[in-house]
Amino acid sequence: MIEGFTFLNWRRVASHLLALSTFSVLGVFAVQAQQFSADIITRHDGVSSAAGRLSVRDGKVRIETVEHADGFFLVDPAKPSATFVRPGARVFMDAGQSTRLTRVFVPVDPDAPCRQWQAMARLAGAAGEGTWRCDQTGEETIEGRSTVAFKVVSGAGQEFAGWIDRELAFPLRIKTEDGALVALTAIKDAPQPVSSFEIPASFRKFSLDALMERIKQSDVWVAQPEDDKAPRP
Repeated sequence: MIEGFTFLNWRRVASHLLALSTFSVLGVFAVQAQQFSADIITRHDGVSSAAGRLSVRDGKVRIETVEHADGFFLVDPAKPSATFVRPGARVFMDAGQSTRLTRVFVPVDPDAPCRQWQAMARLAGAAGEGTWRCDQTGEETIEGRSTVAFKVVSGAGQEFAGWIDRELAFPLRIKTEDGALVALTAIKDAPQPVSSFEIPASFRKFSLDALMERIKQSDVWVAQPEDDKAPRP
């Protein structure tokens, strides 16, 4: 036994380790258990419009928009993935660049949000070649919630401003260079159903590449004659 280190000391150390372990688990659980819903609005030239609805559970995001009323978007930054689901057709597909909302309204680090934003933009093929830069410009209270404001420059050189809720670790507002604002409002901290963030197993994935390949193998596809492919004088 180490001199001066009694059994009581060991018990105290064990107690502290257990407390730290519990705190770590609870800390991880707190992040994973983040659940809330909100309305999405847009504002430009002083005119506000309803744009959709958003909900979050365990880091996953579901976005319903007026523009794509026949379905909804599911975003999982941990994979990362962004999917558009059409329940009526029982299909789903990669979201791609269908909407910018799937690239900016995702869980982020309140002190350094660019890493997550750049990753989602890269997934959509819109990240640009340069490194994204986020410069903190201050703090602001929005609808009673504490936020951190950032000036953001994307890899393609596009600029926008973002306000991140520290408690939710999630953007509350995004303002583009032309002054257009997309914001979350009527935020409700409440449990969200697991089923809202799942794609039913019976749904099939739609792939444009696969569709083109099937068309090429059908009678509809007429291959271009070799003579026609040659450059004409």
